[in-house]
Amino acid sequence: MWSISCFLRTTITFSQKEGGEVKNFSRREFLRHSAVTVSVLGATVYLNPYEVFAEDPLKGVVWDKAPCRFCGTGCSVLVGVKDGKIMAVQGDPESSVNQGTLCVKGYSLPFIQYGKDRLTKPLVRMKNGRYDKQGELTETTWDQALDLMAEKAKDAVAAKGPAAVSMFGSGQWTIWEGYAASKLFKGGLRSNSLEVNARHCMASAVAGFMTTYGYDEPMGTYEDFAHADVFVLWGANMAEMHPVLFSKITDRLKSNASARLINLTVMTTISSDMATKEIIFKPQSDLAIANGIANLLIKGGMINEEFIKKHVLLKRGKEDIGYGLEDRFSFKEGAKVVDFDAFREYVSAYTPEYVEKISGVSPSDLAELARLYGDPNLKVMSFWTMGMNQHTRGTWINNLVHNLHLLTGKISDPGNQPFSLTGQPSACGTCREVGTFTHRLPADMVVGKPEHRAMAEKIWGLPKGTIPAKPTYHAIEMVRALDRGDVLFFWSTTANPFQDYPNLNRYREGAKKEGRFIVVSDVYPTRSTEVADVVLPTAMWLEKEGAFGNSERRTHFWKKMVDAPGESKSDLWQFIEFAKRMGHGKLFAYPKSEYPIPDGHSLSDASKTAGFYLEKALFEEYRKFGLGHGHDLAPFDVYHNTRGLRWPVVDGKETLIRYREGYDPYVEKGKGYQFYGNKKHDDRAVVWLRPYEAPPEIPDAEYPFWLCTGRVLEHWHSGTMTRRVESLYRSYPHATANVHPDDAKELGLQTGNKVKIRSRRGYVDIFVEVGGRVTPQKGMVYVPWFDEDVMINDVTLDAYCPISKQNDFKKCAVRIEKA
Repeated sequence: MWSISCFLRTTITFSQKEGGEVKNFSRREFLRHSAVTVSVLGATVYLNPYEVFAEDPLKGVVWDKAPCRFCGTGCSVLVGVKDGKIMAVQGDPESSVNQGTLCVKGYSLPFIQYGKDRLTKPLVRMKNGRYDKQGELTETTWDQALDLMAEKAKDAVAAKGPAAVSMFGSGQWTIWEGYAASKLFKGGLRSNSLEVNARHCMASAVAGFMTTYGYDEPMGTYEDFAHADVFVLWGANMAEMHPVLFSKITDRLKSNASARLINLTVMTTISSDMATKEIIFKPQSDLAIANGIANLLIKGGMINEEFIKKHVLLKRGKEDIGYGLEDRFSFKEGAKVVDFDAFREYVSAYTPEYVEKISGVSPSDLAELARLYGDPNLKVMSFWTMGMNQHTRGTWINNLVHNLHLLTGKISDPGNQPFSLTGQPSACGTCREVGTFTHRLPADMVVGKPEHRAMAEKIWGLPKGTIPAKPTYHAIEMVRALDRGDVLFFWSTTANPFQDYPNLNRYREGAKKEGRFIVVSDVYPTRSTEVADVVLPTAMWLEKEGAFGNSERRTHFWKKMVDAPGESKSDLWQFIEFAKRMGHGKLFAYPKSEYPIPDGHSLSDASKTAGFYLEKALFEEYRKFGLGHGHDLAPFDVYHNTRGLRWPVVDGKETLIRYREGYDPYVEKGKGYQFYGNKKHDDRAVVWLRPYEAPPEIPDAEYPFWLCTGRVLEHWHSGTMTRRVESLYRSYPHATANVHPDDAKELGLQTGNKVKIRSRRGYVDIFVEVGGRVTPQKGMVYVPWFDEDVMINDVTLDAYCPISKQNDFKKCAVRIEKA
């Protein structure tokens, strides 16, 4: 059994007892090992692992299943509860997602709900017993907090219209919480000012899938890993960010001697340690690399001409499209259909020599990539996360990677898939599928299409014309509108926007302005509660009934297992109580006789208050959006008896591969492949002509370094949960600035030196790390953003992809100064 024996800032020692001898491993050695094994099969982690038990610690423990609370992999865990408290977790051996394994964060799950500073009472900023923007956060009652919220929301509508009332959520919402938020805002308040953290993490993937196939989300599943011969990571450090999935790759590498892992990256990572080949490229140049591969595929006769002829349409969109740096920036795509000769000529400019000049990737490495994608005997999977998505041309690079699979016909086939990975547990299920963005409705519908609005109005029982036809504010524009006074009411739930947003100084100051009313629903104090006028203590994970949707289209339910502390309430309960005060309670008044409370069921607070099974009512209504057009979900009662099902679920059967005859029930007989989301294009997928364009800010004499931000294995997003887990915190207590050894030498820096990282927008003080688990390329500094004491987003740039509206957290210019 592995045991953690010591945690330090830059080194960690793990011990394994073998025959009385203790073998020690450095942090990097352990992580390399973990990338292969992920965790110990069958291990159990207890709430107090240091307690000496007088009796069997599992005696009296009741076990049930739930999806993990962290990333979008969707691992299933077995949770042990005793005396109303989570006592232990195990990886679920019955789950095909993780097959009994968990990563280090998954094993920390028993601790995340029990931080000492858990919020348990509503707080309102007061002075002399009354609300005051300049007052102190003071305990109050739920009625007082909700009444004040309703008063301020009504004032905002009266002053600026419905769009002045906004909400910012995330893929940490359960499916029915996101659905209720969308119904409340778009159907009740008549405001499309609803956004989610997924705009920062997955919007470019959404735009890439939608513009290529007409429907969102990957066509394959995790079963594809066992069939692939080649795995290409496009800027994804899977070993740390998705370790359970990375273990599926390493399993394949071990079982198939000819399998290859190519790590296309801007820095050396733990994923590089396991790779067959690491290819370092210059920031933003992935666009040129993808086009260069396409050029070589054509020149080498490695394209699938029959597949292209039957199933592909070629289009060229607008170019030189801007970077979204100006307030009220707008962009509208204008595309035209072109023929294959035009495409051939377009990519012919991306010769190996030209690509090398832009990217630093050698012609031989480019040729090797083309050979792997083009060899008809090799099955290829492409993976990406934030490296491609957090990109000022994020939609374009998503399109270009899809191009490689379409040009070769390596798609919708076991082991041949483009596969985006998600960072939040229900970024797919709640944000993308439910449609909790300003422009979206459930099941890939959008507010801009009259027929989609009409369907939503019919399902919601609303008069025609209720739902606004135009999107209002995407995530960045929402806080810009808050700063300038167009948004006056901003409600953040399951998110930490005032640590997470780029160019953060501007937006934190905007939230503090008079006339702006900020509500934060959260579990713990955060950098966002610091600027809040109202703080609502919120139930989390197993303190409520829930459902998440993971990266492989799997919808997974769980039951409420423990009570929330103090006066904490679920987001769903909060939304409905607010809706009542805004005059929209009838939106959630379902027939009690149709949704009776099951015997012996541990009800969430929202269902208790409603007097019927509210979660079931919401889900069954939500299902109606997807039935019959490729987004089918199973009935509510089915999911509690499974480890999740991958949609579309038709006649009780889940779909492992979309768009392929024999796998997908929506593909017509004899079609072979049918990209039925693109009805207007005769069911063809789109290959896009997209160029390389430089980022808006590049290093210069004044700011000579690239800054790239990201995550680390031990921590998740802004660290709200993981920094309260003692073992994870001690392992990696503070963010460090990783620099290349040559840069450190030139600057006279060593590990442990304190520096300022400064951009045109702000700076942070931070300690340097040289030769750690991450080694950026020369001329780059890497800083993770989990640490609220190192607000690296004071430094980042709020530029975004004009199509997806997703921010680029990976590229801006900085300088490094000795502190």
